[in-house]
Amino acid sequence: MKQVLIIGPAHPLRGGLASFNQRLAEAFNHQGDSCSIISFSLQYPSFLFPGTSQYSADPAPEHLTIHSIINSVNPLNWLMVGKRLAKWKPDLIIVRFWLPFMGPALGTILRRVKKNKHTRIICIADNVIPHEKRPGDAAFTKYFLNSCDAFITMSEKVMLDLKTFENNKPSQIVAHPLYDNFGEPVNKNYAREKLALNKEDRIILFFGFIRQYKGLDLLIRAMADPAIKKTNIKLLVAGEFYEDQKSYADLIREHELEKSVLLHTHFIPDNEVKYYLCAADCVVQPYRNATQSGVTPLAYHFEKPMIVSNVGGLPALVPHEKVGLVCVPEPPAIAASILRFYQLGEAHFLPYLQEEKKKYSWSKLVEAIESLADQVKNGN
Repeated sequence: MKQVLIIGPAHPLRGGLASFNQRLAEAFNHQGDSCSIISFSLQYPSFLFPGTSQYSADPAPEHLTIHSIINSVNPLNWLMVGKRLAKWKPDLIIVRFWLPFMGPALGTILRRVKKNKHTRIICIADNVIPHEKRPGDAAFTKYFLNSCDAFITMSEKVMLDLKTFENNKPSQIVAHPLYDNFGEPVNKNYAREKLALNKEDRIILFFGFIRQYKGLDLLIRAMADPAIKKTNIKLLVAGEFYEDQKSYADLIREHELEKSVLLHTHFIPDNEVKYYLCAADCVVQPYRNATQSGVTPLAYHFEKPMIVSNVGGLPALVPHEKVGLVCVPEPPAIAASILRFYQLGEAHFLPYLQEEKKKYSWSKLVEAIESLADQVKNGN
């Protein structure tokens, strides 16, 4: 039995990273290891957080140990946490990296841990080069990466970004596993009833927090396409604004889409996620740029076809006209793909989704982590 620590957000912090870390901890525990999570007492100062709250109202996950002890802006805390974890002497630390801002805190903690000459440190890098750049990004990222022994990325794009900083340590690409921790699928009509949606409408879904790089404005413009407007297709937007929503409201009003764009723009709690995915006919990810997306494995779990833009790692995960449709991130192309989806029909994609989703298991991620750990076993 290995002693494993995951460093990254967890309950009561909310969001995809927390869900991922908790599910990964469950995977290690399921195979007989002892895995707990080292989370944050302070993740972001409030002025840096764009949403309404960093915290979840959901109950804590059962059978998981979570230590909320990292303060992202307090160097004395970093030294204390690093010393504490070094004394624990876990066999393996898995650390999430998604934002250069976290580089100083995590890099300092891990340097202290490495002094125990025992713990192997594997990074799962969600992003290496951030979507929204800030001064100091490169220095913070390099400082963090130097503290790790090996790396996993979940797309080729992030692996290429990683190689611009670190080209000598072991690394591997592993597909983002399925988000299978949001419950089983429910009947579409039942899901729509729960969300007060019309059972007769055609509904496409944009899911997740809203930022400029995710291209919701492109999708809204696509909804204004005359061929789309002639149909009863509705766009359901489910997720919290992480930027000013005025420009989106203006766009909807400009194109007279008030009845076609349904805004559920609040944070979607875990126990409601299944209703949004199951109420939709398909999921649209019109991103301007991307590494990988947590929405994709969510759509796979609920067996929902996807329309994605041909950026970053998205096309590799969505075989065209099988699991979904791939297009350029431009409104006319997005509109054409929406119409093509309804021409083919949701049932067309289901056999491909059911077969393709078999690739995305948590056990494969655990195996990859353990393989990398074996490679660096004598490297500390």
